[in-house]
Amino acid sequence: MSTEPVTLMVARRVAAERYHDFIAWLREGEQLATDFPGYLGSGVLAPPPGDDEFQMIFRFTDERTMATWEHSASRRAWLERGKGLFAQPHEQRALGLDAWFGSGLRQPPRWKQTIAIWLAFFPVSLCFNLLFGDLLADVPLVTRVLLSTLALTPLMTYLFIPLVSRLLAPWLQGNRPAGLLRRTSPSTGT
Repeated sequence: MSTEPVTLMVARRVAAERYHDFIAWLREGEQLATDFPGYLGSGVLAPPPGDDEFQMIFRFTDERTMATWEHSASRRAWLERGKGLFAQPHEQRALGLDAWFGSGLRQPPRWKQTIAIWLAFFPVSLCFNLLFGDLLADVPLVTRVLLSTLALTPLMTYLFIPLVSRLLAPWLQGNRPAGLLRRTSPSTGT
């Protein structure tokens, strides 16, 4: 098993009339995951206008800790409570940078990954400096960089880079066949 952090990305289609029930159920699942050793965080990306597919992300320190969570009785009970809230679930696992850009044959060239990361990092870093630059102006450089990276790294890892990667997916992936993306069985759910 891998000792790298592992990310489970799950897509679920949610009917508009079940949106609030789904969000409450999802928050319950995120809270449940916090009780498991190795849990690093989770999040949800709302669908673009006119779509109903939510992207959920769960991240653990390694495959073993994720497997403990996945096979737990409390998670199975949570999944059971969520039945009927969504349709067409599918999931994908990724290690390291694969979590942002796909894995195996689907991984875009490094130069495209670099541009995608920069497109996420620049505006977020700029906003941070606009909001907090004056407050941190007199703070020593090392402390200022420490504070900014402590604040921005989780935002970049769990929100902005996955969002930019999703928005740029057609460009990042080019015209490669969608069938190359490895998915696990929909019956496993998440």
